[in-house]
Amino acid sequence: MQEFDYSLDFKAIDFRQHPELYRMGRGEQGVLLVEPYKSEILPHWRFKTPEIARQSADAIYQLFLNYKAQQDFVGMDMARKFLQMGYTRARRYANHKSGRKYDKDAQVVLPRVEDPVKAESAQIFYEKWQLAKTDSLYIELRDRHRKQSAEAQVLD
Repeated sequence: MQEFDYSLDFKAIDFRQHPELYRMGRGEQGVLLVEPYKSEILPHWRFKTPEIARQSADAIYQLFLNYKAQQDFVGMDMARKFLQMGYTRARRYANHKSGRKYDKDAQVVLPRVEDPVKAESAQIFYEKWQLAKTDSLYIELRDRHRKQSAEAQVLD
């Protein structure tokens, strides 16, 4: 897997116009950098309560489907990343009321105290994330993008 390329000038690149510059990286890497997708998806991203999480996950998944209809892999992947991030952040708050896993000195892991409300929010995002990442067209476009990226890197 190619690492996410943090060396790019993210303020100057429109990844809809230049999808060839996009690298998936691992997990949620780059989720808050890749435009115009970040600006399109981020306003919908919320998980405070299950009701808010459901509205958020539904809206982001709908964006995923809109990108899918356009065969816009970068948009699909960014929506997938936001769904994944909804799950991971809600899980973090489900496990740690403050959202912090470590104490202020980052030395001691804070005790886990399950918050069922945040756990439910996390589950809502998890289900939509799984739908996105297992979507057959997403997988096809992901594999094609990875292959094209690898070939372009060999040519450089």
